[in-house]
Amino acid sequence: MTPALEPVRPGAALGIFGGGQLGRMISVAASRMGYATRVLDPVPGCPASQVTRDHLVASYTDLQAARDLAGSTVAIACEFENVDAAALEVAERTTRVFPPARVLRIAQHRIKEKTTLRALGFPVPDFAAVLDQRSLDAAIEAIGLPGVLKTATMGYDGKGQQVIRQAGDARAACARLAPRAEPLIYESFVAFTHEISVIAARGLDGSIRCFPPFENIHRDGILDVTIAPARLPGQVLRAAEQMASGIIERLDSFGLICVEMFVTRDGGLLVNELAPRPHNSGHLTLDTGTTSQFEQLVRTMCNLPLGDTRPTIPAVMVNLLGDIWTRSGGDPDFAAALAVPGTHLHLYGKSEARPGRKMGHITVIANDVATALERALDARTRLEGTGSVKGRMK
Repeated sequence: MTPALEPVRPGAALGIFGGGQLGRMISVAASRMGYATRVLDPVPGCPASQVTRDHLVASYTDLQAARDLAGSTVAIACEFENVDAAALEVAERTTRVFPPARVLRIAQHRIKEKTTLRALGFPVPDFAAVLDQRSLDAAIEAIGLPGVLKTATMGYDGKGQQVIRQAGDARAACARLAPRAEPLIYESFVAFTHEISVIAARGLDGSIRCFPPFENIHRDGILDVTIAPARLPGQVLRAAEQMASGIIERLDSFGLICVEMFVTRDGGLLVNELAPRPHNSGHLTLDTGTTSQFEQLVRTMCNLPLGDTRPTIPAVMVNLLGDIWTRSGGDPDFAAALAVPGTHLHLYGKSEARPGRKMGHITVIANDVATALERALDARTRLEGTGSVKGRMK
């Protein structure tokens, strides 16, 4: 389908595949700009259903539901990449989909993703497809140890992967992951100095804007802290933006794409993963004084000019996992956290707090990164009633 290039006027309805926190924040941004949203999600009472005009309760594989969503909206966004690409292909026959289904098929399969990136000339860690124990042994022989064995599909937040440090670990790792997905992928272990992400937006007219790189710190495979601006030399930051711009352009994608990268000891960059949607690391753009990643996505969906992406003030975001609710006896001290200067609280409306589940985030803005980081960690610790954590993370 050839997209029309007329701007979509406020009052129109936008569709969203996925009703979690990202769908919720897309809906809020769309509503603020005068657009209604209709969300497709299989879970009644999902976070986005609390703020959207309409919640279509259906499976992501329900092709008729995809047709209904497409027929009642002028554009559709994906909240996450593990939706059914076939359903999006059905929707594309009627309306624009962000990202295109062909890009989604690449991003939701790690082997296709890295093969495509390498073919386009972008640097990735060494990798090999793994079909069985014999091919894993061959991959280890070719790539070396240590390495990371991952499921090719359905992995997120550190799930579906295991580090192999010595040859004796390979059989157990393969036995553990093989039942979850087929095939697997073996990647070289990257001795990085920093993990960063760049969110690029591309409009229907081909215009591209990037948010400056975010510095990310993970814990147990889950994003824990995001720092902006990233504490890296300017030439590394510029190279990261150029790489993200090149990727979204070469993929001929539209909407948003987050490019997760490793910074190596020599200042080089390797692409780790792609997420063609809003990204957890970009949540702090809600509070940094310019266009948020969610508004930027709405702008691309509605063929509006892309917004300014340069932050006006340093910021740090910390994720709030369900573990905080457990440690606080089920009653986090939000008042204590909000007493920290520059603190902004975002909760996602999830009904049950579970360990490892993202329940919300806190963003702290300040005049410098060091102050924002100290205050953000302090605010999160106050939720548990345990006071300041000054100096815990540098």
